[in-house]
Amino acid sequence: MAEYSIKIVDAFTSRRYAGNPCGVVTRAAGLDEAQMQAIAREMNLSETAFVFPSEQADFGVRFFTPRREIPLAGHPTIATMHTLAEEGFIDLSAGPRSVTQELTIGVLRVDLARNEAGNVRVVMTQAPPQFLAMLDPAACAEALGLEVRDLLPGAPPQVVSTGTAQAMVGVRSLETLKNVRPDLSRLAALETTGEFFSTHVFALEAFEPGHRVHSRHFAGSVGILEDPVTGSASGGMGAYLWKYGLVREHRYFAEQGHIMGRPGLVEIEVDADGDEPREVRVAGTAITVLSGTITI
Repeated sequence: MAEYSIKIVDAFTSRRYAGNPCGVVTRAAGLDEAQMQAIAREMNLSETAFVFPSEQADFGVRFFTPRREIPLAGHPTIATMHTLAEEGFIDLSAGPRSVTQELTIGVLRVDLARNEAGNVRVVMTQAPPQFLAMLDPAACAEALGLEVRDLLPGAPPQVVSTGTAQAMVGVRSLETLKNVRPDLSRLAALETTGEFFSTHVFALEAFEPGHRVHSRHFAGSVGILEDPVTGSASGGMGAYLWKYGLVREHRYFAEQGHIMGRPGLVEIEVDADGDEPREVRVAGTAITVLSGTITI
C-alpha cells in the first residue's frame, strides 16, 4: 500500500469552481498503467494527469480519462504546469520559463509566466494541425439533436487533430448552441466509426464582448456527457477556423463552460502560412481547489 499526493485544479479560470477541474499527481513514479487508470476512474473527472521523470524532456506527463488514456489534453496541461509551478518544480522567481513535456505523441513546449494578477499563465504549444476525415452533416446534426439547417454554412464538419483527433461542428448561433441536446450513443458511434475522440461544437458568437467564439464539447465514446472547457479541442478549433476563413485573427479568446455553469476562457494563438495553419497554441490560468492523498 502506498500514498500519492493529488490535487484538483480548475483550469482555464482564475476563480474556484469555474473552468474545468483536473486531477494532478506530480510525483507519479511507481504507478503503473492499471493504477493510473484506477485513480482516474476514482476521481471521475474528465482527465487526471500524472507526472514522471523524463530523459527526453523536463517532465513526462500522461493523461487518463475515467475510461482510457489519451495522447494530448489541454486543460490537464494547464492544470499540471500550474501545479508544478505551485509546488516549486518550475521556478518562476526569475521571470518567464519555457519547459518541455514528453507525451505519448512526442515532446511539446510549454511557456509559463506570471500575469499582472500574479497567476501563472500557461501557454501550450500543440502538435501541427492535421485535417482528417470529413463527416456527414446529417449524422452530426442528428447526434446533436439538431437539424442540418442549424449547422454553420461554409463550415463542413471535419475531424481535426493537434494531438488528439476531434470533430469540429459549427452551428449558426449561440442560441442554437444552447439548444444542443446530444445523443451520447449516436455520438459514440460516430466517434468510433470515424476514429476520433470527441466532438467540439462552436458558434461564432460569445456571451462577453470582445470574445470571438463560444463552444461546447462532448465525448460519447468515453462517457463524458459534457466537458466544461477543452484546451486540446480549442487548439484544433483554432486551426479549423483559420483554414475555412471563419476567424483570421492570430490571437483571440474563446469561451466555454458558461452554458453548464462553469465558465472558462481559452486564449487561442494561430501561426499560419496563407490559408494553412502551421502552429496552434492555447493559453490560460488555473487555481487549486483541493489537496490530499490517494492510497494505492
